[in-house]
Amino acid sequence: MKKALLVIDVQNEYFTGALPVTHPAGSCANIIAAMDAATANGIPVVVVRHSSNRPGAASFQPGTPAWDLHPEVAQRPHDLLLEKQLPGSFTGTGLEAWLREREIGTVVISGYMTQMCCDITSRQAFHRGFSVEFLSDATGTLAFANNAGSVTAEELHRTVLVTQQLMFATVMTTAAWVGSLAGKKG
Repeated sequence: MKKALLVIDVQNEYFTGALPVTHPAGSCANIIAAMDAATANGIPVVVVRHSSNRPGAASFQPGTPAWDLHPEVAQRPHDLLLEKQLPGSFTGTGLEAWLREREIGTVVISGYMTQMCCDITSRQAFHRGFSVEFLSDATGTLAFANNAGSVTAEELHRTVLVTQQLMFATVMTTAAWVGSLAGKKG
């Protein structure tokens, strides 16, 4: 079954902006490793960039340095650059049609944030009949606190991975995913 790697929202907002990703350590290096492995194995790479269309939004404002792709992602080859305005990469984009035109049956999830855009995109893919591989160490998040309570980055990340593995995706490390590509093309 043909695969495509989705690189979701690896933008400066998560490094130098208002939402610095803290867990797991090394997630960006693993995203880059997944991109390089995909390219080396003929697997299409889809880079997804979030853009806020809300007036006065504090983050993901097009044209700002925080909105830009992380430099390591920006300099790597990709087959498609998608702009999205909602958490799900399938919502309001041409992603599904692009995948179907290429007879791609499996999407591989990498990027930020684990519990938001990565989780939602995985669920959307599953609901549309795609198989999903979710890279546990090439996705990441940060701690949150609000009126509902608080959660550490590690707890939040682990909870999403466990939930993904229950039904929606095969959860694996980047090293295991790269190892599974031996001899396989797209």
